[in-house]
Amino acid sequence: MRGKILILMGSKSDLQFAKRIGDFIDGEGFNVRYEYAVSSAHRTPDILVEKIRGLEADGSRVVIVTVAGLSDALSGVAAGLSTYPVIACPPDIDRYGFAKIFSSVITPTGVPVMLVARPENAALAAVKILALSDSSLRRDIRRYINKKRQEVIEADEEIGKK
Repeated sequence: MRGKILILMGSKSDLQFAKRIGDFIDGEGFNVRYEYAVSSAHRTPDILVEKIRGLEADGSRVVIVTVAGLSDALSGVAAGLSTYPVIACPPDIDRYGFAKIFSSVITPTGVPVMLVARPENAALAAVKILALSDSSLRRDIRRYINKKRQEVIEADEEIGKK
C-alpha cells in the first residue's frame, strides 16, 4: 500500500502556503498521494482527534505535515495523538522567528515534532520518510537530487564563461 501525506492546516487561511507542498510534489513528479484538511487544535479539537483516529484505523502509511499560524498547538496535538511522523511547516516563521519555532517544536517528551520552514522541503522530507519503505520513491528522490546537482554544475559553467 502506497503512503500518503496529510497536509493538515489550522485554518483555511493557511491554504495558499500549504498548496506549495502539493505543487512541489506534482511539479517534481513524486508518485505520492497527498490530501489537504483543516482542523484546529483550539477550535475543533474533537474533530482533530476524529481525523487522527480515522487515519490510524485506516492502517495507511502516512506522514502528517502541519501548517498552522500563530500558536502552533496543531503540530503537538497531532504528534501526541498519532503514531505517524509530524512535520511542522509554519507559514509565519519569518514573521515570528524564535517564538514560532518554540511554539512548534518545544514539546513534552514523547511528542516529537520536526520543523521544516519551507513547504517544498517539508514535502521532500515527507517523501523521504515514505521512501523508507518504497523503493520507487527512492528512485524519484535520486532523480531529484541529480537534477539539483546538474543545475549547480550548469550554473558554474555559465558563470565561468562570463
